[in-house]
Amino acid sequence: MARAPRMTMATQLVLRALLADPTGELYGSEIGEAAGLMSGTVHPILARLEAAGWVQSRWEDVDPQVAGRPARRYYTVTGEGVQQARAALARVPRPHPGRLAPRPEPGLP
Repeated sequence: MARAPRMTMATQLVLRALLADPTGELYGSEIGEAAGLMSGTVHPILARLEAAGWVQSRWEDVDPQVAGRPARRYYTVTGEGVQQARAALARVPRPHPGRLAPRPEPGLP
Protein backbone atom coordinates (compact mmCIF):
# COMPACT_ATOMS: atom_id res chain seq x y z
CA MET A 1 0.00 0.00 0.00
CA ALA A 2 1.22 3.52 -0.76
CA ARG A 3 2.12 6.11 1.82
CA ALA A 4 -0.75 7.61 3.80
CA PRO A 5 -1.98 10.95 2.44
CA ARG A 6 -1.38 14.18 4.35
CA MET A 7 -4.27 15.07 6.62
CA THR A 8 -5.01 18.54 5.30
CA MET A 9 -8.30 20.08 6.37
CA ALA A 10 -9.72 19.39 2.89
CA THR A 11 -8.61 15.74 3.06
CA GLN A 12 -10.24 15.41 6.47
CA LEU A 13 -13.50 16.83 5.11
CA VAL A 14 -13.48 14.41 2.16
CA LEU A 15 -12.76 11.45 4.45
CA ARG A 16 -15.53 12.46 6.84
CA ALA A 17 -17.97 12.70 3.92
CA LEU A 18 -16.99 9.22 2.73
CA LEU A 19 -17.05 7.74 6.24
CA ALA A 20 -20.58 9.03 6.88
CA ASP A 21 -21.70 5.85 5.06
CA PRO A 22 -18.63 3.64 4.61
CA THR A 23 -20.52 1.07 2.54
CA GLY A 24 -22.13 3.60 0.21
CA GLU A 25 -20.96 5.02 -3.08
CA LEU A 26 -20.76 8.72 -3.83
CA TYR A 27 -19.75 10.55 -6.98
CA GLY A 28 -17.44 13.54 -6.91
CA SER A 29 -20.09 16.27 -6.77
CA GLU A 30 -21.87 14.55 -3.89
CA ILE A 31 -18.60 14.30 -1.97
CA GLY A 32 -17.82 17.95 -2.67
CA GLU A 33 -21.26 19.04 -1.51
CA ALA A 34 -21.05 16.94 1.68
CA ALA A 35 -17.53 18.25 2.38
CA GLY A 36 -18.29 21.84 1.41
CA LEU A 37 -15.51 21.82 -1.19
CA MET A 38 -15.25 22.59 -4.89
CA SER A 39 -14.66 19.89 -7.52
CA GLY A 40 -11.15 21.16 -8.26
CA THR A 41 -10.22 20.44 -4.65
CA VAL A 42 -12.11 17.16 -4.21
CA HIS A 43 -10.90 15.23 -7.25
CA PRO A 44 -7.15 15.54 -6.58
CA ILE A 45 -7.78 14.39 -3.01
CA LEU A 46 -9.79 11.42 -4.24
CA ALA A 47 -6.96 10.52 -6.62
CA ARG A 48 -4.46 10.59 -3.73
CA LEU A 49 -6.77 8.52 -1.52
CA GLU A 50 -7.21 6.01 -4.32
CA ALA A 51 -3.43 5.81 -4.89
CA ALA A 52 -3.03 5.13 -1.15
CA GLY A 53 -5.57 2.29 -1.38
CA TRP A 54 -8.06 3.99 0.93
CA VAL A 55 -10.67 4.56 -1.79
CA GLN A 56 -11.69 2.70 -4.91
CA SER A 57 -13.66 4.02 -7.83
CA ARG A 58 -15.71 2.78 -10.74
CA TRP A 59 -17.30 4.43 -13.73
CA GLU A 60 -21.06 4.31 -13.93
CA ASP A 61 -22.34 2.04 -16.69
CA VAL A 62 -24.64 4.49 -18.43
CA ASP A 63 -25.11 5.71 -21.97
CA PRO A 64 -24.48 9.48 -21.78
CA GLN A 65 -26.84 10.07 -24.73
CA VAL A 66 -29.70 8.31 -22.94
CA ALA A 67 -28.92 9.74 -19.49
CA GLY A 68 -28.44 13.25 -20.87
CA ARG A 69 -25.23 13.67 -18.87
CA PRO A 70 -21.73 12.23 -18.72
CA ALA A 71 -21.08 8.99 -16.84
CA ARG A 72 -20.26 9.52 -13.18
CA ARG A 73 -17.28 8.11 -11.34
CA TYR A 74 -18.39 6.59 -8.04
CA TYR A 75 -16.10 6.34 -5.00
CA THR A 76 -16.25 4.07 -1.98
CA VAL A 77 -13.94 3.56 0.96
CA THR A 78 -12.07 0.24 1.02
CA GLY A 79 -12.12 -1.91 4.16
CA GLU A 80 -8.49 -1.00 4.83
CA GLY A 81 -9.32 2.62 4.00
CA VAL A 82 -12.03 2.74 6.67
CA GLN A 83 -9.55 1.59 9.31
CA GLN A 84 -6.71 3.83 8.11
CA ALA A 85 -8.93 6.89 7.68
CA ARG A 86 -10.53 6.54 11.11
CA ALA A 87 -7.11 6.10 12.73
CA ALA A 88 -5.67 9.08 10.85
CA LEU A 89 -8.64 11.30 11.74
CA ALA A 90 -8.34 10.27 15.40
CA ARG A 91 -4.69 11.44 15.41
CA VAL A 92 -5.50 14.87 13.96
CA PRO A 93 -5.14 17.52 16.68
CA ARG A 94 -8.35 19.34 17.44
CA PRO A 95 -8.10 23.12 17.86
CA HIS A 96 -8.69 24.47 21.35
CA PRO A 97 -12.27 25.82 21.53
CA GLY A 98 -11.00 29.27 22.57
CA ARG A 99 -9.01 29.49 19.37
CA LEU A 100 -12.10 29.12 17.24
CA ALA A 101 -13.59 32.43 18.36
CA PRO A 102 -13.61 35.02 15.57
CA ARG A 103 -11.11 37.82 15.93
CA PRO A 104 -12.57 41.31 16.25
CA GLU A 105 -12.10 43.56 13.26
CA PRO A 106 -9.53 46.30 13.75
CA GLY A 107 -11.04 49.61 14.80
CA LEU A 108 -14.24 48.11 16.22
CA PRO A 109 -14.97 48.56 19.96
